[in-house]
Order: sequence, then C-alpha cells, then structure tokens
Amino acid sequence: MMVMLNLGGAVALLLFGLALVKDGMTLAFGPRLRKGLHAGTRGPVRAFVAGLVATVLLQSSTATALMIASFVERQLVAGTAGQIVLLGANIGTAITAWLVASGTAWVSPLLILAGYVLRRSRDTNTRKGGGNALIGIGLMLLSLHHLTAATEPLRESPALLSFIALLGNALPVALILAAVLAMISSSSLAVVVLILTLSQSALLSVPLTFALVLGANIGGAVTPVLATLRAPAATRRVMFGNLGVRVIGALAVMPFAEPLAAWLVSLKLSPAMLPVDIHLGYNLVLGLIVWPLSGLLSRAMERLIPDDPARDFGPEFIAEHELKTPLMALSSATREVLRIGDLIEAMLMRTITAFETGTRTPLAEIPDLEARVDKLQQAVKLYLSRLNRSQLSEAEASGSMNLMDYAINLEHVGDIIEKGLAEEVFKKIDSGLVFSPDGEAELRELFDITLHNLRIAQTVVVSHDINLARQLMEIKERVRTVEKRSAENHLLRLQQGRRESMQTSSLHLDILRDLKRINAHLVTVAHPILDDLGLLRESRLREPDAAPSRVPSAPPVQG
Repeated sequence: MMVMLNLGGAVALLLFGLALVKDGMTLAFGPRLRKGLHAGTRGPVRAFVAGLVATVLLQSSTATALMIASFVERQLVAGTAGQIVLLGANIGTAITAWLVASGTAWVSPLLILAGYVLRRSRDTNTRKGGGNALIGIGLMLLSLHHLTAATEPLRESPALLSFIALLGNALPVALILAAVLAMISSSSLAVVVLILTLSQSALLSVPLTFALVLGANIGGAVTPVLATLRAPAATRRVMFGNLGVRVIGALAVMPFAEPLAAWLVSLKLSPAMLPVDIHLGYNLVLGLIVWPLSGLLSRAMERLIPDDPARDFGPEFIAEHELKTPLMALSSATREVLRIGDLIEAMLMRTITAFETGTRTPLAEIPDLEARVDKLQQAVKLYLSRLNRSQLSEAEASGSMNLMDYAINLEHVGDIIEKGLAEEVFKKIDSGLVFSPDGEAELRELFDITLHNLRIAQTVVVSHDINLARQLMEIKERVRTVEKRSAENHLLRLQQGRRESMQTSSLHLDILRDLKRINAHLVTVAHPILDDLGLLRESRLREPDAAPSRVPSAPPVQG
C-alpha cells in the first residue's frame, strides 16, 4: 500500500508540475504565444517550427492542439497548416520528455528557488507566470526522483513482475494500456516519464518499452479529439487527422517492434534514456514521412468528415422565457454581446493577416461576418429594450444600458473594419503597393494595440475590473501618441521624397485614422466603470479662469 501511495503521489506531483508550467507560460506569454503560433502558420516550415516551439514552452502538445483548434474554428488557419503544426507539436513533446529525463537532481531545487524568487520579485503577469513555470519544471524533475524511489521496491514484487512479463508477451495489450493511461492523465509526456522510470529499474524489455511509448503517443492525441467533438467540421478534421496519423504510425511499426528493439540494442544506447530516445526518434521519423503528405491527409479528412449542415446564423444565448427573470436575461445578453466581440476579433485578425501576407483570401468573409455582427447587435438591442427594469437594481439597470452601448459600439467597429480597413488593405494588395519598412512597422504596432484593446474590452464587459478599465484608458493615450507619431514620421518621409511613402500616403493616413476610431469605440466600455468612481473628467477644456481672457482677433483680410 505504501509503495502504491508513493507512486501515486509522485505521478500527481509530475502532473501538477506539468499543469504549473502550462498555466505559468500561458499567464506570462499567452497572447504572444497565440500570436506567434498564428503568425507561424504562414508557410509549412514556419508552421512546423511554431508547433514545436509552442509545445516545448507549454510542455503540452494538448495545449498547442487546442490553440490551433481555436484558430481553425475561426478559419484563421487552414487544415493543412494545422496538420503540420501538430506534427511539430508531436516532436516538441518528445523533446520535452528528453530534456526532463536529462535533468540532474541538483537542478530541481535550484529551479524551484529561482521560480519562487521570480514570482515574488514583482507583481506582474510575466514574472508571476515565469516563476510558476520554473517551479513547475523543478517539480517535474523532483517527481522523477520520487518515481525512481517509489518503483525501487517493485523490482522484487512477484505480482508486478508477472504482470510485466504478461505484457511483454502481449505487446498490443501494452500499447492499449499506455494509450488509456495517457488519455486519462491528458498527457503523453507523463506516461513516457513513468515508462522511463520503470525502464531505469530494469523492469521493461526493449520491445515492451517500444509498445508502451507508441501507446502513449496515441493516447496523447485522444484528449484534443474529445475536447473538439462539437466543434465545426474543419476543427474536427485536424484533430482526427492527428489521431489517425499516430494510430496508423503505431500500427505500421508494431509488427517490427522486436527487430527494431534488437537494432536499438545494437546501437548501445543508454538504457536509462531509451524510452525518451524511442519517443523522439519515432516522432521525428513520423513527422518527416507525413509532412509531405499533409495536403493529401487534409483532403482525405475532408472526405471523411463532411461540412456541417448549413444553418441560419442567429442568437444562441438570449431566450424569450428568460425575460421573466431580468437578471438571468441580462447574463444571457452579456454572453451574446461577447459573441459579437468574437466576430469583431475574427474580422480584425483576418484584416491583419491580409495586411501582413499580402493575400486577399482572408478578406473574403468579412462582409459575411459583418452581416452577422449587425444581426446579433440588433437582436441584443431589442432584447435588452424589453427588460423589465422595475425588477432590476439601479446598478443592474445601468449595466443593461452600458451593455447595449457596448454592442452598438462593436457594430460601429464592424462597419469601420468592413468599409474602411478591409477596403484599404484590399486596395494595398490590389494595387501592389508597398509601405516603407518604418511605415509598415508603425501600422503593425497600431494593429497589435487594437487587437489587444479588443481583448481587454471583452474582459472588462464581464469582470468590470477597475484596473483593466484604467488600462484601457491609458492605452487610449498610447494610441493617440502612436497615431500622432506615425503621422508625423510619415510626413517627414514625404519631405525626404521616399518613393514608398509617396505612393501610400493617403492609404497610410486612412489606416491610422480608422484604427484610432476603432480604439475610441472600444475604450467606451471603461467609461461607466471609471465614471461611477469619479475618475473621469467631464471635459478636456481648461477651467474658464485658466483660459485666455479674450479670443485673439482674426488677421485682417487682404484685398
């Protein structure tokens, strides 16, 4: 009983360390990771590397798969690119297992101490998240020590030795067992580390190690499939494609497990590292084989998983019967307004993608998305107008009006993107215009700020967080500064006679103007929160006694 308790505790410590690394990296670099992963899908090589790097940082191919799933669901990433990202993620998790196995005992307390000092040094998301990630890695290395100690008494257990001997004579059963364990723990990495510990105790034969590692690979692909069963067809194709690749790869290798095991023995690899060596080598070979076939795989999944049946787009959360309970109706209306914000984010990201890549395809669906925004905004506005405000407190009634205002502002943002930004980016692409490097960098900075502001505004709608509301107002000043500086720099480049700036002058200024207008609409969500606290000025004008005593007279008109 004590042996099983120690083993269970060590495995729990490993899983906790994994979760701490993933959550810490997400807290510290989440938006940048998502942005980098999205940017990395613009080309097969970059997609492969993006999946690998994101998985090494997050210590979880499942987390990478779910991030890609969200991009595919919003049609920001094509199915083929998604498949390539997941091939890179498979190798990323194998590299992670290899690095963990290579860690030495003294590194663990050092990482835990460094992580604690980092997260206590300054109360910022980056430091706190980075500190948590270091602590998580330290706990993972510490769990290896405890796993080794916990399995030490098992070497002499007749029951375990008999069970392992049974598995050694039934490799398919061993493969299924490892797959189930990886599925239950939602981590192929955890199962590979457990296999590593048993292998270091000389309990596993090489063919059995091979079968268990292949099973862990399969189980690691099941969790993203289960998490996206109700997602759109495009998302399910990528997740099922990844699972299919792992299953087919394992089934193709299993008949040759014993010859391959004999070959590995002849290479005289370190027995202590054999499971992670197999894990890394298998995923490298599988990735190199499947990568050139990713387009074929994507088309095959399109045939296996047909498009979703067409349905009318409309409200999903607001319901007529909830009007009898205004507080519940207000909550449902908030969820519907967040959907509008998600549509605006999809429009903005498509515009940014088209701007950066010079391709028209991302702009094609913007009119349809804008039509959805208009439809939802109208439905929410009518729904909120029918609320019985006599059953709401003064704060709740005010909140319903603020929610309606935010929905209206989002609709205005949609109009600006469709009739302004999208047309301007299309003109840039269609005319083959190229901004100067400085000008393009300035516009990209403002695009990034705008996308970041939208995500903050969405959070403020739900949380009513004062600090985030302040942050929105502060970023408004930054937007004004960036827009003014960019306009001034652009005029300076015109004075210098730079050809690119002269060709794109009106376009550059129009994009700046529209991004500034979008940010002005987004910031309004913070006004009621700060106004209630008396933190907003009623006017930007100076007080009358501080103003000039008289208005300067106009110069005389020359005849």
